[in-house]
Amino acid sequence: MAETNQGMDVGYVAKLACIDLTDEEKTLFQGQLDQVLQYVEQLNELDVGDVEPTAHAIPVYNVLRKDELGESLDHNAVMANAPSSANGHVRVPKIIDQ
Repeated sequence: MAETNQGMDVGYVAKLACIDLTDEEKTLFQGQLDQVLQYVEQLNELDVGDVEPTAHAIPVYNVLRKDELGESLDHNAVMANAPSSANGHVRVPKIIDQ
Protein backbone atom coordinates (compact mmCIF):
# COMPACT_ATOMS: atom_id res chain seq x y z
CA MET A 1 0.00 0.00 0.00
CA ALA A 2 1.23 3.52 -0.77
CA GLU A 3 2.63 5.74 1.96
CA THR A 4 -0.13 7.68 3.71
CA ASN A 5 -0.37 11.05 5.43
CA GLN A 6 0.79 10.98 9.04
CA GLY A 7 1.07 7.18 8.88
CA MET A 8 -2.72 6.74 9.16
CA ASP A 9 -3.50 3.26 7.85
CA VAL A 10 -7.09 2.18 7.14
CA GLY A 11 -6.22 -1.47 7.75
CA TYR A 12 -4.93 -0.68 11.23
CA VAL A 13 -7.98 1.44 12.09
CA ALA A 14 -10.34 -1.25 10.74
CA LYS A 15 -8.61 -3.83 12.93
CA LEU A 16 -9.03 -1.61 16.01
CA ALA A 17 -12.74 -1.21 15.14
CA CYS A 18 -13.11 -4.98 14.54
CA ILE A 19 -14.21 -4.35 10.93
CA ASP A 20 -13.27 -6.77 8.18
CA LEU A 21 -12.44 -4.97 4.93
CA THR A 22 -11.63 -6.41 1.54
CA ASP A 23 -8.45 -5.28 -0.20
CA GLU A 24 -10.61 -3.21 -2.58
CA GLU A 25 -12.35 -1.48 0.35
CA LYS A 26 -9.01 -0.78 2.03
CA THR A 27 -7.71 0.82 -1.16
CA LEU A 28 -10.88 2.90 -1.61
CA PHE A 29 -11.05 4.03 2.03
CA GLN A 30 -7.31 4.71 2.21
CA GLY A 31 -7.65 7.14 -0.72
CA GLN A 32 -10.59 8.85 0.95
CA LEU A 33 -8.77 9.07 4.29
CA ASP A 34 -5.71 10.53 2.60
CA GLN A 35 -7.90 13.25 1.03
CA VAL A 36 -9.40 14.10 4.43
CA LEU A 37 -5.97 14.28 6.04
CA GLN A 38 -4.68 16.52 3.22
CA TYR A 39 -7.61 18.88 3.84
CA VAL A 40 -6.87 18.91 7.58
CA GLU A 41 -3.26 19.83 6.76
CA GLN A 42 -4.58 22.79 4.72
CA LEU A 43 -6.67 23.87 7.72
CA ASN A 44 -3.61 23.64 9.97
CA GLU A 45 -1.93 26.29 7.79
CA LEU A 46 -4.59 28.90 8.67
CA ASP A 47 -3.71 31.66 11.14
CA VAL A 48 -6.35 31.37 13.87
CA GLY A 49 -4.43 33.27 16.52
CA ASP A 50 -7.13 35.96 16.78
CA VAL A 51 -10.05 33.51 16.78
CA GLU A 52 -11.64 32.87 20.16
CA PRO A 53 -12.01 29.13 20.89
CA THR A 54 -15.59 27.91 20.84
CA ALA A 55 -17.49 24.63 20.84
CA HIS A 56 -20.38 25.98 18.74
CA ALA A 57 -20.71 28.52 15.94
CA ILE A 58 -23.72 30.09 17.65
CA PRO A 59 -24.51 30.44 21.37
CA VAL A 60 -26.07 27.31 22.85
CA TYR A 61 -28.04 27.41 26.07
CA ASN A 62 -29.07 24.63 28.41
CA VAL A 63 -32.62 23.72 27.42
CA LEU A 64 -33.13 21.02 30.02
CA ARG A 65 -35.97 21.25 32.49
CA LYS A 66 -35.30 22.16 36.10
CA ASP A 67 -34.20 19.28 38.28
CA GLU A 68 -37.26 18.95 40.49
CA LEU A 69 -38.44 16.12 42.67
CA GLY A 70 -41.33 14.20 41.14
CA GLU A 71 -43.08 10.87 41.07
CA SER A 72 -41.02 7.87 40.13
CA LEU A 73 -41.72 4.31 39.13
CA ASP A 74 -42.51 1.90 41.95
CA HIS A 75 -39.42 -0.22 42.56
CA ASN A 76 -41.39 -3.42 43.16
CA ALA A 77 -43.39 -2.90 39.96
CA VAL A 78 -40.18 -2.39 37.97
CA MET A 79 -38.63 -5.53 39.42
CA ALA A 80 -41.82 -7.51 38.73
CA ASN A 81 -41.73 -6.44 35.05
CA ALA A 82 -37.98 -6.88 34.53
CA PRO A 83 -37.09 -9.89 32.38
CA SER A 84 -34.31 -10.67 34.88
CA SER A 85 -33.33 -9.19 38.24
CA ALA A 86 -30.95 -9.87 41.11
CA ASN A 87 -30.43 -8.18 44.47
CA GLY A 88 -32.94 -5.44 43.66
CA HIS A 89 -31.34 -4.57 40.33
CA VAL A 90 -32.44 -5.16 36.74
CA ARG A 91 -30.06 -7.60 35.04
CA VAL A 92 -29.15 -6.88 31.42
CA PRO A 93 -27.20 -8.97 28.92
CA LYS A 94 -23.49 -8.34 28.48
CA ILE A 95 -22.96 -6.27 25.31
CA ILE A 96 -19.20 -5.86 25.22
CA ASP A 97 -17.09 -8.90 24.32
CA GLN A 98 -13.71 -7.64 25.35
